[in-house]
Amino acid sequence: MTSAPQPSVLVIDDEIQIRRLVRFALEGGGYKVFEAENGLLGLGEAAALQPDSIILDLGLPDLDGTAVVRRLREWSKAPVLVLSVRQAEDDKIGALDAGADDYLTKPFSSRELLARMRALLRRTQPQPDSPLVAFGDVEIDLNSRVVRRAGADIKLTTKEYALLRILVQHRGRVITHQQILREIWGPHAEDSTHYLRVQMTHLRKKLEPEPQRPRYFKTESGIGYRLADG
Repeated sequence: MTSAPQPSVLVIDDEIQIRRLVRFALEGGGYKVFEAENGLLGLGEAAALQPDSIILDLGLPDLDGTAVVRRLREWSKAPVLVLSVRQAEDDKIGALDAGADDYLTKPFSSRELLARMRALLRRTQPQPDSPLVAFGDVEIDLNSRVVRRAGADIKLTTKEYALLRILVQHRGRVITHQQILREIWGPHAEDSTHYLRVQMTHLRKKLEPEPQRPRYFKTESGIGYRLADG
């Protein structure tokens, strides 16, 4: 029986101690690891190696990490996990809007790093032909736009269903308020986050076991929302 190939990860970070820590964690999790110490070298390695995923620091000596993400997204669909000491909401939103898939702040635990990498790679695997999606006791048929909970049909408004569909299509990924508002309400609604909060409240009431303590529809404070993988 042929074993599955090791998924490859390119780590772009100028701190050698961080690269060593990330390498140790990833290799222990079964990944093949490559390294780059600055943005330009990282872009070159990404093009040459075509890694399955990329871990990227924002504070690089030559290029800001957000610029690296933008340049990667011109030609690469490899999932990008930003690993940065920056905790400001603007930094997180800027990286995610530029095309990053997830954001983890330093210091971090090896267990969380591996969990996020597993989630990133699950989203890049070929999707089954079936339009059916499930989480908890919720089932969604994306073709017929039917939503059921515990076998019973759930009626959603047009906006509620649109929000649900976006989160399902990007399951596990943080989607910023601005991204959601642009897609559902149009480009002039990016500051109307109250619209989004109302729809999310309705969606949780209809689909969460405990709406006040959401298990599936997660809030990334000040940034956006995420449909949990679990």
